Amino acid sequence: MAQKNNTPKKSTPQSKPQQGGEEKMPFSRRNYMLMLIGFVVIVIGFLLMAGGGSDSPDEFNYAMFSFRRITLAPIVVLAGFAFEIYAIMKKFDK
Repeated sequence: MAQKNNTPKKSTPQSKPQQGGEEKMPFSRRNYMLMLIGFVVIVIGFLLMAGGGSDSPDEFNYAMFSFRRITLAPIVVLAGFAFEIYAIMKKFDK
């Protein structure tokens, strides 16, 4: 009968560092700047949605159904998210 070898195998690293011992970063400085701009656009969209409530629960304020809160703000937020996707997917050459 053959004997089974139960010694654990050494694992090899999946990613090898590039020459000089440096690993390439997934995003460049430009990607991070574009992501920051997209985040600011998203925050602006949510700030446009804010407000519109009344001080008294007994009275109804129709200002919460304004064009800014119902139409403009969601478009700005979606544009910010689309810009974030672009900022993540964009590859910049050195």
